[in-house]
Amino acid sequence: MIVTETIGLSTRGDADTTDITSDVARAVHQSGLEAGTVTIFVPGSTGGVTTAEYEPGLVADLEALWEKLVPRDKDYQHNLRWGDGNGHSHLRAALVGASLTVPFARKSLLLGTWQQIVFIDFDNRPRSRELVVQIMGE
Repeated sequence: MIVTETIGLSTRGDADTTDITSDVARAVHQSGLEAGTVTIFVPGSTGGVTTAEYEPGLVADLEALWEKLVPRDKDYQHNLRWGDGNGHSHLRAALVGASLTVPFARKSLLLGTWQQIVFIDFDNRPRSRELVVQIMGE
């Protein structure tokens, strides 16, 4: 069986990191499925989803990492072509990836103790996002 849900978010952009673990867990629990996998997918090319320990220190460390790896103030070909200034956003999102799959059993996500599911909005402006949550199992 496959169940598809969505998670709506409003973000600040600029590597805004949001803990979506409880939203995903709620969707899994309400799906009626006991065991399987849940895939979280980000429609769009400037957001990513991964796991991390969601706490202020790590969120700040991640923001510093993004700036070091893919600085926002470089001349990117995307910016030259489109003029929207978010070339760095696309590159950062490509590094993280647009989807994440997590197993679940007994209607509960099988995450580690300090592991949360996070959405990172890399765009250079606030956005309204709708993530796709697809649950497969029995």
